[in-house]
Amino acid sequence: MSILTPRRTPTPPTPGRAPTLIDSFNYAFEGIIHVLRTQRNLRIHFAIAIAVIVAAAALGVDRIELISLLLAIAFVLVAEMVNSAIEGAIDVSTTSFDPNAKLAKDIAAGAVLIATVTALAVGYLVFAHAAAHRTAHLLDRVRDAPAEITLVALVLVLLVVIATKAWTGSGTPLRGGLPSGHAAIAFAGWMAATYVISDQHRFLISSLTFIMALLVAQTRVESGVHSAMEVLYGGALGALVTLGVFQLLS
Repeated sequence: MSILTPRRTPTPPTPGRAPTLIDSFNYAFEGIIHVLRTQRNLRIHFAIAIAVIVAAAALGVDRIELISLLLAIAFVLVAEMVNSAIEGAIDVSTTSFDPNAKLAKDIAAGAVLIATVTALAVGYLVFAHAAAHRTAHLLDRVRDAPAEITLVALVLVLLVVIATKAWTGSGTPLRGGLPSGHAAIAFAGWMAATYVISDQHRFLISSLTFIMALLVAQTRVESGVHSAMEVLYGGALGALVTLGVFQLLS
């Protein structure tokens, strides 16, 4: 935000007047917007919630499964907002280190962790069967793909990353620049694992490798080596190149 742009502050309630129903809704929405603007974790949860709802609609989950997903999403968002409120209240009430204040923050963060793990479990139980059924026909065609195809895909991804960095003139082959080589290799590994794993464990292994690839991408951004766009481009490059190799060679 520019220093020349005035910051909009919430309109305080008129003294002596009880807030109307519309005022109450406005205050609630102002709280949600404030947390979204200031809390990175809640923005991540919102983005994941949108993706989950879109995936549920695309896969055609039934009514009970959709209710479970919505409750899990609400559980996480509410826990994150309560955690932010507790942290804000503690920061206002004390200006020095207090072990009890730290403990309260840790407990609130623990509640968010429990909510997130529960939501992940619900999401896995809902999507495991539906996603496995929808993707079985495509993946079965290359289920028995040899390890050589995986090696070819990873080498090709690495060569494309180096060539792209040479073309853009940014970064080095192993650090910085467009695209992120670490993200490209991580998502190439995810795509390869998804193809070669058998039906029984495919969704689980694919989910775990995808999460690991996301963690690799996150560390590249948080360490300041790459921008989010460079990591996004690298991940898409690795996944698409690997997908093309498996389609062509298997």
